[in-house]
Amino acid sequence: MPADPRPDDPARFDDLYYRRFYGSLGVHDHERLAHLATAVHEMAAWWGVTIHNVLDVGAGMGMWRDWYRRTHPEVTVRSIDISEHACEQWGHERLDIARWRPTETFDLVVCHSVLQYLDDDAATSAIENLGVATHHVMYLEAPTTADVHEMVDRERTDLLIFERPADWYRAQLARHFRQVGAGLWVPRLGVPMYELEAAPS
Repeated sequence: MPADPRPDDPARFDDLYYRRFYGSLGVHDHERLAHLATAVHEMAAWWGVTIHNVLDVGAGMGMWRDWYRRTHPEVTVRSIDISEHACEQWGHERLDIARWRPTETFDLVVCHSVLQYLDDDAATSAIENLGVATHHVMYLEAPTTADVHEMVDRERTDLLIFERPADWYRAQLARHFRQVGAGLWVPRLGVPMYELEAAPS
């Protein structure tokens, strides 16, 4: 009898996975992503950050890259993914953020629904690499244990993940970032924030 698949098996992220959890059947589609990307981009502008380049980690169907190409074609987007299928289908570099440490920084780093697929050691390493990569702002989404049981649409969400409490993520992220709300994080010595805009240092 075959062993149960692991959440971090790259072979899981194939055509069936994307048809099941994205597009018209999943929780994310281009229309919803456009609202999010607009909000993130404009919040960066509000803080005085001009986004010249973006790193999209776990780029999947390339929705963030496509949004930037449509709305801000002057912005350079580097998109990476661990999935061979995603890289071949949507033109990303095949890189694993848990192992790859960028040698350049990016005005905006997007890590949208990635960390829950990594075990604790890999997720810790990934967060360190995200810290190295982020010049100004990072957008992060990762469902916590409470989210899985209280928030997500269980019919449309991939539940084969590593469940962790929010405090675990916050402890790892706090080594590199300050939380500024709505999934946005800034480097600890980065964009200055009013006291009530950001979580305490």
